[in-house]
Order: sequence, then structure tokens, then C-alpha cells
Amino acid sequence: MSTLEIEARDVIKIVLQFCKENSLHQTFQTLQSECQVSLNTVDSVETFVADVNSGRWDAVLPQVAQLKLPRNKLEDLYEQIVLEMIELREVETARSILRNTQVMGVMKQEQPERYLRLEHLHARTYFDPNEAYQDSTKEKRRAQIAQALSAEVTVVPPSRLMALIGQALKWQQHQGLLPPGTQFDLFRGTAAMKQDVDDLYPTTLQHTIKFGTKSHAECARFSPDGQFLVSTSFDGFIEVWDYISGKLKKDLQYQADEAFMLHDDPVLCADFSRDSEMLASGDQYGKIKVWRIRTGQCLRRLEHAHSKGVTSVTFSRDGSQILSTSFDSTARIHGLKSGKLLKEFRGHSSYVNNAIFTSDGARIITASSDCTVKVWDSKSADCLQTFKPPPPLRGGDASVNSVHLFPKSNDHIVVCNKTSSIYIMTLQGQVVKSFSSGKREGGDFLAACVSPKGEWIYCVGEDSYQSGKLEHLLKIHDKDVIGLAHHPHRNLLATFGEDCTMKLWKP
Repeated sequence: MSTLEIEARDVIKIVLQFCKENSLHQTFQTLQSECQVSLNTVDSVETFVADVNSGRWDAVLPQVAQLKLPRNKLEDLYEQIVLEMIELREVETARSILRNTQVMGVMKQEQPERYLRLEHLHARTYFDPNEAYQDSTKEKRRAQIAQALSAEVTVVPPSRLMALIGQALKWQQHQGLLPPGTQFDLFRGTAAMKQDVDDLYPTTLQHTIKFGTKSHAECARFSPDGQFLVSTSFDGFIEVWDYISGKLKKDLQYQADEAFMLHDDPVLCADFSRDSEMLASGDQYGKIKVWRIRTGQCLRRLEHAHSKGVTSVTFSRDGSQILSTSFDSTARIHGLKSGKLLKEFRGHSSYVNNAIFTSDGARIITASSDCTVKVWDSKSADCLQTFKPPPPLRGGDASVNSVHLFPKSNDHIVVCNKTSSIYIMTLQGQVVKSFSSGKREGGDFLAACVSPKGEWIYCVGEDSYQSGKLEHLLKIHDKDVIGLAHHPHRNLLATFGEDCTMKLWKP
């Protein structure tokens, strides 16, 4: 894929032009001297050259003041102006230029003979063109200066910064990234996403995305900014979808070129960084990769993140660390910059299925097939609490599938274990509320997620149904459901199963 190289100097020039056009003179001068980059533009080279050739110095000098020109060319220009002022007997103007300008001050220091010649001519009561212009004429000298200065200046269209931003937004609109009428937050670089005011549960199938007959989605995630829906699959592919059309996002160049993000093995889990710029993915053989979502570039490979399959990945709040869980009975924190293992949380006696950070990042909560939930100190890796959610009605214990933050309270979590009930619990293990499908057999929940405002909890069961506070039952897949994901601020749900489809649901 060919990439456009943009010179940093050109970017500074565009900002300088913006400063100049908006009369930010002090900013213009500071930026120009700090960066040692000069704008050197004129509205029209032809007009500029014509002004020099005609001796319209009142028009030339203000333009020259904005330019950064070689000293020898500036000296030639100022010398010519002084000579012409003497010829016109504008003695005061000639004296002012000779004695009060920086250019002439430098000439006096470094070329005293040249400077004293001008002072001598200025003191005379008559003007001799032959002596002043020596082997040339006034017109020839002007033409030489005009030619020399024209090589130093360029013409650019006005308002380049605003024009480039406008073109970029038009391109995004053309690609379908910005639906007509969308408000765009230029500073954050995102469209102001439409937020659904009310938390309504989805009931209508909007799109069905079909995978190959030998593959199915293992995980799906919406990005926190609501722009992307990513699926990871059994055949190792990671794909980014446009959830509005239900098609692959082809405005991502790497997907248009069919150069997908990829693992060699089934990808079991994925998660976005808070700023939606990075995606982490974990596979069946313990490898984690971190990607830049807009370019598809692999930023980091953790070849031996775990000794067995990775069951979940989660970014820390600041995006500098990745929390992962595995079939190897551990949860681990890895440094993104160093790629090194920073902390290990040991204590579960079976698979760790899922882990999350609390909203303040101080604690980590893990869910395990050993039927317990553990709460850990994220800095010391000490286990602070271990508890079991209530057992199933049929007796025995049940594996804990996942834990979720509860939007309505920082002190509560949603716990999904392999029973026909789901629980809102405290971090000490007390049940605050429970919801049951009422089935004793064959209706155990496999996965759950919570709506953005915490009004609804969605669960998928072995019987391929999902429920929200048992408000509604919906048959969603023909074969076993694997999981589901909720859009961060719209009433949109993605479900995926072994029938090789991912389905998008809306109210």
C-alpha cells in the first residue's frame, strides 16, 4: 500500500499562512523564527515582479517584511531603494533607510566601503546616475533584483488549512463515514455519534453477516467511540464492519486491499483501547497482538503471553497495559511499550474466562471455571476477595462465564455463571438482585452484556435465546450462540454463534 509522505515544513507553512491571513502577527513571527521555516508567499508573483520593475517600493516593502530572504538579495534591494530615494531628492527617507534598518546596519558592519559609498552619495547636493548605477542603469538593476526575488517566493491558494480540512471531510462523507447532516468534532477527529436517548431493548433483526462455512465468529466488539464493529473468527481473521450497512468497512485501505488483520490460529477474544485507536486480540495458543485499527498495522506481538489459549483481553484506562486471562488458570498484565509481563494473578484452580478493571483501575475482577469470582489489587496482585455466585437450582456449582461493570453503580458488578440466573453483586460477593429464566435444565446462560445506561441485561442461553430482565425472549441463532456485544451508545446488539453468522439487532 503506497503511503503519502508529508513534509513537516509544509505543515508548518500551512499554519503560518493561517496565522498571516488571520492577522496573528506575533504568532506568525514566533513560529517562523522557532521552526526556522518561512512562508515566503505572495498573492501574485507577476504583480510582485511588476512592482519591483516599476519601483513601487511602498507596495514592495510591506511584502518583503513578511518574507525570509537571503541577506545579499535584501542588501541589493535596500541599496536600490536608497539610490532611487536620493535621485528623487527624498533625502529624509533615504537617511531613515540607511540608518534605521537592520539590513543597512549589517551592511555597515560587514561591508563598510559599500555602506560609506551610499552615505557619500546621500550627502551630495546633486545626483549622477552614471556614478550611482556604475556599469548599469536603474531599469536594469530593478530587473535583476526582481528576477532574484521572484526565485525566492511562491504563490499558494488562500486558506489552505480550511480547504484541506474541507476536502478531508468531503472524502469521509463520500466514503459513507459521515452521513449527510452529521456534526463533526474536528478536534477529536470523530463524527458526533448519534446517541439514543432511551435504553430500549432490540427486537428486530437488522442485518445478518455470514462467515465462511468452516468459520464462525469467536468474539465481537464495538469500539468505545461507536465507529467500528470488529469480529474475530475461528479461521484467524479479524474484520472491521460497518454496522449500519452490515458490510465490511472498505474505507479502511487495508481491508479494501484484502490485507486483513490476522492470526495463524483461532482468535478467541478482542478488545479496544479507550480512545478506539488500538485493538488487542488473543488466540488459541496464547499469543496476543495489538493493532492500529485505522491502518491495520500490528504494533506489538506478545508471542508467549500465556501458555494456553487467551480467553479475554482488556486495555487499562490509559492504554499502556493489557490485562489478559487464559485457559492456563492465570490473569496477567502486560506492558504495551515493553511487551513484558508486568504482573501475574495466580489463585484460580481452573480456566480464567474473563477479567475486567474496576472503573478507577485500582482492582481487577476475574471470572473462572473453578466457579469463583476473585477481586485483586491491581498494583500488588494480592487477592482481596473470593466468592461464589449462587449455585444452579439443580445443585452443584457452576462455572463463571463473565463479569461486567454495572453502569448504574461503581460498587456493583454483573455476574454471569452457567446457570439460568444472572446476578448483580457487590465486590464482597453479596447478591443485590437476581434475574432468572426459570429453567431448571437446558437454559443455562453462556454469555451476557449490559446496555450502556444499565437499564437492560442481555443474556444468551444454551437454548439460543436471549433475555432482558425476562422482559422479552428472542430466538436469535439456529445453532449454539457463542456471545454478544452492545453498542456503546445506541440500542444495537450484535450476536454471534456456531451457525457461522453474526446478527445485528435493533428495537
